[in-house]
Amino acid sequence: MKKVSQLSITKIFLTIIILSITFYGCNNPKEEEEEEKSEISGKLIIFHAGSLAVPFKLIKEEFEKEYPDVDVLLEAAGSVTCARKITDLKRDCDIMASADYAVIDKFLIPDYSSWNIKFASNEMCIAFTNKSTFADSINGNNCFDVLLKDDVIYGRSDPNSDPCGYRSLLTIKLAEKFYNKKMLANFLAKDNNFIRPKETDLISLLETNNIDYIFIYRSVAKQHSLNFITLPDSINLKSSELAKYYSTVDVEIVGKKPGEKIKMQGKPMVYGLTILENAPNKVTANAFLDFLLSKEKGMKIMEEMGQPSVVPATTNTYQNVPKEFKKYVKE
Repeated sequence: MKKVSQLSITKIFLTIIILSITFYGCNNPKEEEEEEKSEISGKLIIFHAGSLAVPFKLIKEEFEKEYPDVDVLLEAAGSVTCARKITDLKRDCDIMASADYAVIDKFLIPDYSSWNIKFASNEMCIAFTNKSTFADSINGNNCFDVLLKDDVIYGRSDPNSDPCGYRSLLTIKLAEKFYNKKMLANFLAKDNNFIRPKETDLISLLETNNIDYIFIYRSVAKQHSLNFITLPDSINLKSSELAKYYSTVDVEIVGKKPGEKIKMQGKPMVYGLTILENAPNKVTANAFLDFLLSKEKGMKIMEEMGQPSVVPATTNTYQNVPKEFKKYVKE
């Protein structure tokens, strides 16, 4: 009896040990989640268009609440300038977000990235303040004439640095067709002292009454509580249905190499982003991109800031988009 009893006790003891090993060896969802979050840490470097400054600051704050071990470093500039920081200056960068997805296609693919996801839209407008000359009489019908008056100063961003700069010129070219009058040469000859590297650099000049009007994105005008004139869809680069019509105009900007020119064709305004091939913190970059593109997280903030989502959108790099992001794109 004593031997049987000892044998039973031994079996029970071994069973407890096995069960304990099995229980603690199984994946505990909470522990797994904490382990995953611990990998999402460190500095995350994001180069982004100036027009993304306000929504990205809010998205950064929400992301860092969810992942407190992450320090998101946002660096705003004209999208072309952002690309050249990577290609020419060889700056470390995890994510590049451009106001024009074509900048990523033309400057970063295939040498620095292999895919591009379109995520938001916008439109061109003309912003002003109550102190702007002719503020009481300017409207959608006379705005281009007003901007060309001698006693009016207008500002635009540099086409070689910023998509808003070449989109301003595309907008003027479309206005020439729409109103059947030549204007571009006069605009190019006027107020060149007020060209800035990116469109958001113009806001302080406008608010201090140093200039009267600026070409800018509608979302930025709304975010900064500026007055703005809504332009017809045939001019504002907003409508996907007018893509073919927009493509009838183009402008040239400085290319990748000295003396090289790149043609930027008129098309509906769509933002794009990518993770760089040599991203220093790819794990965290993946987490941020997933957060940003989520309808209930990042894209909700984008929508609230006046930049409508286009997710999921088609991409000519579909085959190269990582499988975890395939849900955000279409072939």
